[in-house]
Amino acid sequence: MTTDTVSALLERATAILERAGVPNARVDAELLAGHVLGLSRGGVQAKAATDSAIGSDDAITVSGLVERRAAREPLQHITGRAPFRNLELAVGPGVFVPRPETEFVAQFAIDALRAIASPEPIGVDLGTGSGAIALAMAAEVPHARVYGVEVSPHAFVWTRQNFRESGAGNAHAVFVDLADALPELDGTVDVVISNPPYIPLWAVPRDPEVRLFDPDVALYGGDDGLDVVRQVSATARRLLHPGGTLVIEHGELQAAQIATLLRQDGWTAVAHHRDLLGRDRATTALR
Repeated sequence: MTTDTVSALLERATAILERAGVPNARVDAELLAGHVLGLSRGGVQAKAATDSAIGSDDAITVSGLVERRAAREPLQHITGRAPFRNLELAVGPGVFVPRPETEFVAQFAIDALRAIASPEPIGVDLGTGSGAIALAMAAEVPHARVYGVEVSPHAFVWTRQNFRESGAGNAHAVFVDLADALPELDGTVDVVISNPPYIPLWAVPRDPEVRLFDPDVALYGGDDGLDVVRQVSATARRLLHPGGTLVIEHGELQAAQIATLLRQDGWTAVAHHRDLLGRDRATTALR
């Protein structure tokens, strides 16, 4: 019989992850253990606090996952799941892992959809990836009709899986280039949102989890980072009716450039919004 305990395993795992430079090493150790043991993070903490034993097979499995995380493979790739607002999404190689800061950006689209005086407002998420934003809109505004548009065949595998798992009858996944998206909806959409690739080609991310594992098509937006933003602006102007709302997530230093771009394209009421850390994170505008 093994004498290994959850507490000892977590101590070893945390030390390994800290040496590898993983942020929040203890949290990740607990989440990996919980993934193997079928427990919440709180459940793992309770086992550790009571010095509960862990079977050798489970301990070996956890240790293997810890080594993967120490190699800076994203936690979400290892567990295959990523939380987003009230959702839990399937993720893996080929799709951008949704970030907590995007939950803040999605709120603007959700609020705008809720404010529409229509029995079935229409929302579109351009570059939906895992489907995080589109499915959040569909779940939180259940009387809305929501479309998630994705151009990457590798990402669309995950898009389709998450739309299917969500069971949201008001959410529709569409595989098409952004420029050609949804012509049948021209001039009828209430809200368009996008978290486009906005990193300039020269600004390679520092974090190995991003640099090595997030797909380039979801990260880089050309020489100035705004190539896809320009396409989003053009497509959104085609889709939205006059007075419709555009929401764009972007880097903290891009607000002024995006405001200039949008005003040149004819958008009005351009406004910037800071996240909880005080960084410019989203821009909204009206058609």
